[in-house]
Amino acid sequence: GQRAYGFAAAAQTYFGHPLERLTVAEVAMLAGLPKAPSRYNPVVNPKRAKIRQQYVLRRMHDLKYITDAEYQAALAQPLTVKREAHNSEVNADYAAEMVRQAMFERYQEAIYSSGMKVYTTLLKADQEAANQALRQGVLDYDRRHGYRGPEGFVELPVGAANLEERLEDALADADESNGLMPAIVLGVSPKQVKCYIKGGETVQISNEGLKFALKNLSDNASPKTRLRRGALIRVQKGDKGGWQINQLPQIESALVSVAPRDGAIHALVGGFDFNRSKFNHVTQAWRQPGSSFKPFIYSAALEKGMTAATVINDAPIVVDAAQTGGQVWEPKNYEDDYAGPMRLRTALTKSKNLVAIRVLQSIGPAYAQDYITRFGFSPEKHPPYLTMALGAGSVTPMQMAAAYSVFANGGYLTQPYLIDRIVDARGTLLAQTKPELAGGETGRAIDARNAFIMTSLMRDVVRFGTGARAMQLKRQDLAGKTGTTNDQVDAWFTGFNPGLVAIAWIGFDHPRSMGGSETGAQAALPIWMGYMSKALKGVPEADLVVPEGVATVKIDPQSGRRVPEGSEGILEYFYQENIPAEPTGILEGIFGGGGKSAEEVKDQLF
Repeated sequence: GQRAYGFAAAAQTYFGHPLERLTVAEVAMLAGLPKAPSRYNPVVNPKRAKIRQQYVLRRMHDLKYITDAEYQAALAQPLTVKREAHNSEVNADYAAEMVRQAMFERYQEAIYSSGMKVYTTLLKADQEAANQALRQGVLDYDRRHGYRGPEGFVELPVGAANLEERLEDALADADESNGLMPAIVLGVSPKQVKCYIKGGETVQISNEGLKFALKNLSDNASPKTRLRRGALIRVQKGDKGGWQINQLPQIESALVSVAPRDGAIHALVGGFDFNRSKFNHVTQAWRQPGSSFKPFIYSAALEKGMTAATVINDAPIVVDAAQTGGQVWEPKNYEDDYAGPMRLRTALTKSKNLVAIRVLQSIGPAYAQDYITRFGFSPEKHPPYLTMALGAGSVTPMQMAAAYSVFANGGYLTQPYLIDRIVDARGTLLAQTKPELAGGETGRAIDARNAFIMTSLMRDVVRFGTGARAMQLKRQDLAGKTGTTNDQVDAWFTGFNPGLVAIAWIGFDHPRSMGGSETGAQAALPIWMGYMSKALKGVPEADLVVPEGVATVKIDPQSGRRVPEGSEGILEYFYQENIPAEPTGILEGIFGGGGKSAEEVKDQLF
């Protein structure tokens, strides 16, 4: 815990002296940490840490490790934690486990006794913002889908002797989960619930605190879902201090942020509650990215000679089995609406599936499969079929953070890293990460002009498209893309500004639909916004610098054609060598030339 690895380091972190000088009381407190370091952390949860310490002392006494006098003295000793431990506290269990695994791989068992200290790239304020944003996003989703009822029931006869002891026994295996406290209902009336919270507090819940579970107070509720005496429920303290009924969420989520300049991880939350599930969704969850993968297809198209003004038809298409790797496919736009010919910029802003498929069809799936390796993706996870255009492959949130950093930093692939440096018990430097910085020509993944135009396109996603909700942050330097997979199984928001990339994902561990309205914009974007609103607070807006070799040309917004001098139009960015020399027909723009006949083009369009 507390970024201290092994008992020697923990002794210094919490109490400021070596392991051999610890008192029995202090040893018992440290011995209680390994089961759940954050839950029994004396900085974050002093009351719970004391209860755990008392249990350890009782076991030590029962097993004759300490005498009666030592036991009583230890129980009476107040635990004073170093002030520095308070100042450095941050809840980062998933990151801590990543560090522990990396340290064990390097130093083996020595990490538990040598007193080494690890300094990470996490920023305390960012990590706290990420924790809060993910927790709120998960609970908001859960509340949108209704109260499922109590977790179980215990027999609680009225007037039973030793009631508190019976309640604590019944709650023994029900642990607190990210602020959701286990409790047992003692009494119910139409407008109030009285319950006993694990740890000894009895509270009355009414008004807003009951709102979520109000229908479960009714006699019409089924026996399995009705709130009644003996029901095991979850409660949480609201923002205003009152208690409210909630429930353990079934859905999971992940959030990771990195500095695109060097890959330093600023925040990492691998799930709702590490103590409930240690599966790290940032690094271990291989999920379909959905439409959040489209920018990589569009980037490949720019490299192939298309432009942001290239016009593609947004219309239904039937794809044969040879092009899908499976069966005949009739893809649709999310809302099953089609707008006809449109520019690539508009198509990405509105996340048009049929345009993305035609773009991939034009550049070739095999080319795209090779191209995406520039962003760090594994080609075997993205079979070269047209379904790739809609993100049918598999990615992790950490991969997406590295990949989107390429757009944010001007075209360089940086590797996310968590450990900054390692020192021994004497403070001697043992190891330090020296990341490769974005800049120069080393590590360049894509043309700077490509990164610039793609960032410009994704700024429009935030300003006018599926990510428009992010404009509530009142910044002009945000770019990103929503992602929603078939049947709303996965929802993403992948976004950035020049100094920070953040990836938010939400979905069930055993994939199933989250519900018809649970898109990336609805379920994932609020998590991203909750984090970025705090992570970017006080950070000046960053201008989008036009790189050398990019020209600004006035075009007709409908046809994508260059307009004559003095005519009305809109401005668009082009590679210098791809500036349209003269007005071109729509059909030629769709496939970038190539000598196709009108009939061949018509077949592919319709």
